Amino acid sequence: MQIDFHHGVTYVAARLAGFEHEPANIIAYSAQYVDDAINDGFIRFDNGALFHRISSAHKMLDYRNFEELANYGVWIPFHFLPGNGGLSASEDPQGSFIDKLICRPNSYVAQEMVRECINRRHTPYGLHRLGITAHVYVDTWAHQGFAGVNHRVNEAKHLLDEHGQPDRNLMDRLQNYFVNEALPLGHGSVLSHPDKPFLRWGYFNGRGEQITRNNPKDFLEAADNMCKVMQRYIAGNPDAVVPGLPQSDKTLIAQMLESITDNKGSLRHQKWLSAIAQGKFSFGKANVTYIPKGKDSWKHLALGTENSVDRENERFPYHPSFLASDWKLFHDALQSHHFYIIHDLLPKYGICVA
Repeated sequence: MQIDFHHGVTYVAARLAGFEHEPANIIAYSAQYVDDAINDGFIRFDNGALFHRISSAHKMLDYRNFEELANYGVWIPFHFLPGNGGLSASEDPQGSFIDKLICRPNSYVAQEMVRECINRRHTPYGLHRLGITAHVYVDTWAHQGFAGVNHRVNEAKHLLDEHGQPDRNLMDRLQNYFVNEALPLGHGSVLSHPDKPFLRWGYFNGRGEQITRNNPKDFLEAADNMCKVMQRYIAGNPDAVVPGLPQSDKTLIAQMLESITDNKGSLRHQKWLSAIAQGKFSFGKANVTYIPKGKDSWKHLALGTENSVDRENERFPYHPSFLASDWKLFHDALQSHHFYIIHDLLPKYGICVA
């Protein structure tokens, strides 16, 4: 999924779940920032203080996709949560280890991840972790059938359009794509098809199986379930019976997922923000923005820098407010989520990826 869903739809779902503007803004910013937190390592301050952070993304065509991302450090915990074949922790899917790693929508693994997030809601970074969890959770719908490792299961051939006919446009684009060696990583072989809400499409995977995808249906289901997660978070009960999206808003979301067909996520994002500003949803009008880097971004407010990429050995001015900044709390939540997924959750399913 791209910024239109991870930020725009996440904000809408949070408001419809019952959050007010400010917490919904934190949740939505955190959900999208998972795709924009590309720096890792130490932050060094001018008073000698240190802060360590990890990255949750790299730019798609960054050379590190060929090296660092192949080590499971980013793809598996933040974008391609293993689904264990859709089975519980006491069961194993047929096949080999790769069948445990393939992402499955709303898997038992994903539901346990959500439960942990709700149970940890009282931490200072609880809302930031909810945003991160929401990102990973909805990605289990978009990234279903793919794994966060370089493996032939991710290969896609004979791309099909919504009518089951060969999609010549996409196949021509792939023919000229200069990073073919990276394509078996995640859903690289189908570019951004899984992330566009309006597409109906299909392909034959690396095992020769024909796969049919209906993104509008999957994305609406993801939005409804994300709203339920947020309602359970507010209730403080991961088992609470909750309604999900109100029907009128659900109908509007479904219409927008289908009708906003710009190829660029940034253009679709602006249309979601415009709908929010116009008060088209039942929670009323709201002014929502997202600035990942630069002036007025979370990073700028925390560190005083407008740079997208940090310089080696750079020293930042320290202020006591840093400890309560959204940027710092996001990175605290990122590390907490990463540790839980890799060291606690996945081993319960017999998955060792670190």
